[in-house]
Amino acid sequence: MSKIAHVLMQQETANPVVIGILVVVVIAALVFLLILLKFARLWLQAYFSRADIKLSELIGMWLRKVDARVIVLSKITAIQAGLELTTKDLESHYLAGGRVPNVVRALIAANRANIDLTFKTATAIDLAGRDILDAIQTSVNPKVIDCPDPKKGKETIDAVAQDGIQLKAKARVTVRTNIHRLVGGATEETVIARVGEGIVTSIGSSITYKSVLENPDRISKAVLGKGLDAGTAFEILSIDIADVDVGDNVGAQLQAAQAEADMRRAKAEAEKRRAMAVAREQEMRALVVENESKVPLAIAEAFQKGNLGIMDYYRLKNIGADTQMRESIAKPKKSD
Repeated sequence: MSKIAHVLMQQETANPVVIGILVVVVIAALVFLLILLKFARLWLQAYFSRADIKLSELIGMWLRKVDARVIVLSKITAIQAGLELTTKDLESHYLAGGRVPNVVRALIAANRANIDLTFKTATAIDLAGRDILDAIQTSVNPKVIDCPDPKKGKETIDAVAQDGIQLKAKARVTVRTNIHRLVGGATEETVIARVGEGIVTSIGSSITYKSVLENPDRISKAVLGKGLDAGTAFEILSIDIADVDVGDNVGAQLQAAQAEADMRRAKAEAEKRRAMAVAREQEMRALVVENESKVPLAIAEAFQKGNLGIMDYYRLKNIGADTQMRESIAKPKKSD
């Protein structure tokens, strides 16, 4: 084409329109060659792997800003594993923000383990933020969850039996993923919380702590029978009590605290009664002083009415002086 263009340009009768068309054709051919070189390796890889991906589809992925390499390798992996997945499905999941390689590997693992998992379910789980590959692996190979979670800063589940003795327990919960409840199902934290609540309830219903130490498996059987995995993304296979230790005597501590509170209340009531007695004594003393102040008035009135003579008055004064002398003699002397 370059030679033809050169010949035409040398001719004096050359048509400018023809020259323009030839330039456009040359540019288009160069662009096509560059695109072909860009996607040739992926196209050949898909072609020889029977992935059935057209060159036009690769160009479309490039225009839609889709990583063509991810789509091609994922489809090749699926085809080699015997899965029938279309390029459109893989591309649509990629555009939705999904992890296409993760989904494909999860589908392959589910197919090998005879787990019923469709592409629609797998993509829904992936878009929900769950790791679908880890879920399939957990469904095939159950995992163990520590209860309580040591990462939360708590090492044991503390509960008190009916005799007031505290017990510290550790449990290990074996679970596997329930694929059908993975979307919308509760996470591991819910399972740990429910198991912890069940252990506390079981220990609290025990008459004595000794019965728990003798048969710790009663706790696991009682907790396992409550169906704690309902509404979660897991199926609980077993609950094993790993360790049970004796803690504080909470009952004795509560009784001591109650006795201390009762003693303080009794002291407060005694102090209240003492204060009332002191107040009553002060009232009586005031009443005596008040009545004593009325004695001179009564004597004066008796003199006026003639009910009291002068000798009677002196006799009364002598009695008062004698009384004061006796009181002064009865009082102990102050030491110097």
